Amino acid sequence: MKDVIHLLPDHVANQIAAGEVVQRPASVIKELLENSIDAKASNIQVYIKEAGKILITIVDNGVGMSLTDARLSFERHATSKIKAAEDLFSLQTKGFRGEALASIAAIAHVELKTRREEDEVGTCIRIEGSEIISQDACVTSPGTSISVKNLFYNIPARRNFLKSDTVETRHIIDEFQRVSLAHPHIAFSLVHNSSELFQLPDTNYRQRITNILGGKTNEKLVPVNENTEILKISGFVGKPEYAKRTRGEQFFFVNDRFIKSPYLNHAVTAAFEGLLKDKCYPSYFLYLQVDPKSIDINIHPTKTEIKFDDEHALYAILRSAIKHSLGQFNVAPVLDFERDPTLDTPYDYEKKHASAPHVEVDRDFNPFKNEQRGSFRNDYKQESAGWESLYSGLKSESSGIDPDVGQIEFESEEVTGNLFGAYKSEQVQNTTFQLNKKFIITTLKNGMLVIDQHRAHTRILYEELLKSITVSAAVSQQLLFPLILQFNQPEIELLKGIKDSLEQTGFIFSEIKSDSVEITGIPTLILESEVEMLLEQLLSDFENEIPENNFSQTDLLAKSLAKSMAVKSGNLLNSTEQQHIVNGLFACKEASITPFNKPVFITLPVEELEKKFM
Repeated sequence: MKDVIHLLPDHVANQIAAGEVVQRPASVIKELLENSIDAKASNIQVYIKEAGKILITIVDNGVGMSLTDARLSFERHATSKIKAAEDLFSLQTKGFRGEALASIAAIAHVELKTRREEDEVGTCIRIEGSEIISQDACVTSPGTSISVKNLFYNIPARRNFLKSDTVETRHIIDEFQRVSLAHPHIAFSLVHNSSELFQLPDTNYRQRITNILGGKTNEKLVPVNENTEILKISGFVGKPEYAKRTRGEQFFFVNDRFIKSPYLNHAVTAAFEGLLKDKCYPSYFLYLQVDPKSIDINIHPTKTEIKFDDEHALYAILRSAIKHSLGQFNVAPVLDFERDPTLDTPYDYEKKHASAPHVEVDRDFNPFKNEQRGSFRNDYKQESAGWESLYSGLKSESSGIDPDVGQIEFESEEVTGNLFGAYKSEQVQNTTFQLNKKFIITTLKNGMLVIDQHRAHTRILYEELLKSITVSAAVSQQLLFPLILQFNQPEIELLKGIKDSLEQTGFIFSEIKSDSVEITGIPTLILESEVEMLLEQLLSDFENEIPENNFSQTDLLAKSLAKSMAVKSGNLLNSTEQQHIVNGLFACKEASITPFNKPVFITLPVEELEKKFM
């Protein structure tokens, strides 16, 4: 038999590695930003076109590279970060694999310009699909500029799996925010299609958070600081009253590297126990410094997962540090063990005995002393006579005859008539019943119908909202005072994109600023207190699912609003509300399934019920 095992060509191996390292344009930006940070840059500029699908350019003022280093940087496993396997346990840099540039060059057109401070001219290298097209000397400023064009041009299947420009831009902004939050001493800027999204000067951690998420964020932050032998914690947590319905503002940084850790996230949530509303999540920006030897970040190519030596200790320290900060800044109630000296018993009273209080009582006092039993009746009779005498001198204006008081008929206590005599009182028979505050049960001719109240109401609202957006505008209720809500810049841009559709559902926006919106009217179906929660959930749904065409966007908007506005499981409904949902459901065009393709009701025929009793 012929030998079947052979080495893969370099360009094929690079494309395989690219599948792990480069998943979307945001992955390219993350890798290149980390290279710029490792190059000790103090100013990093990012330019993208069409969500990075056409062009990604990153310019930094770092140390630059020599001609040899520039050429070698695109080879697999070529890196300046480590030299031996032992260096993996003392990493001080972002990158160490040596795969990023090689993977990017395998699936895009790459142009690199770089120059060191001591060199007179720089180096310009052009690569297409792992092949070096040209290598020339060029005039460029100190530092490195790298442009990535036509991403996934030679892998059409991967390119087709990319989301819309809005979704990919959102992922780019997420990666940009994670890197910039970890390094406030570096100035960053982000420009998309000639529109500046971020301009972040070098500053401190608190100011960097405020610059990214908006000026109102500063008043929401509670500082957290703890220094132990195994862990140093710094950063901020959000006040409980500003907790959101989404997990967007949750950041962990370990040794200035963004990570995802459900275990540590549980520690933060445990610290907020009893302080948050139902289904709300706290915001936090926590920077952890640990010994590099106690962690392992060589788990996944994205380097967002970390293994800790002693996770239980980190959990306990993090939880207690946050609880201490919430109590220290009077955010959470604390036990007050300070003694109030004014409430202490004086020393000279220590040996005194308590005496019973003396109460004087007049035992001869009798309020009924001068009264007799018969006097009450006599007084009453006299009072009655005096009452009848009031009518003795009256005469009728028409006849002049004195009215005879004895012939006056008074209404008896027993009611002989019926106020609603013209109508027959009919007892309304309930045809619905609510089970476990979740299901509505109603009868059929041949069985029983069990309806999920939340899903049924979602279907009803979905069709009403679709009609409002596409056919006729819904009715809006005006607010007595304008409602001002705070959002960060990406969320504001997202709101602007769906503003027209929201106005068709009943919202009225009087002003949209860079970090807030002012609402003067809301749909009649929702309460003013629910507006912020509803918009937060709507933005969360749109962040990852914004479609290109307008119909799909309208459909997604109606789905999200209907799900948020529908009556929830656990709400008690009276018979009128139950009947309204049943009638509204069967007036829908598609009553059997929700907008999310889940069943709304089930039927239990009489035959099936009879089998249960056999």
